[in-house]
Amino acid sequence: MIAQLREPAASFLVVGKVEEVYLDNTNLAFCLSENALDTGNIRETFFFNKMRVKNEVYRSEKGDFNIGNMIFEVGGKSKSQKQIEGLKNAYVVKDDIEYGYQNVIPLWAFGLNY
Repeated sequence: MIAQLREPAASFLVVGKVEEVYLDNTNLAFCLSENALDTGNIRETFFFNKMRVKNEVYRSEKGDFNIGNMIFEVGGKSKSQKQIEGLKNAYVVKDDIEYGYQNVIPLWAFGLNY
C-alpha cells in the first residue's frame, strides 16, 4: 500500500533513512481522498511507482529522485531547470507536455517503462 523513498545507504550497517512515504500508486490516492489531491504528489507518485520496478530509486539532494548516476526533478509544464542547474546527468520530468527536448522528458513516457 505504501512505497518508501530512502536516502542511499552509506554502509552495510545503515539501511537508509526513510525520507518520504508515497502511496503505492496514484489510484490509491484517488480512492482514499475526499478532497482535491496535490498534483505534485500525484506526479511524483507516478514517477516513483514506474521507476522502482526495475531500478533502485533514492532521494536526491538536488532533485526529487536519484537513479544510478542520474537525477530527476519532477514537475508541471512550467517547471524550470533552476533546481538541477549545473548538474551532469540531470533531467526535468514534466507533466502536461507531449514531447521532450534536450534534458526534458515528458512524464507520460515513464508509463511505458513498466
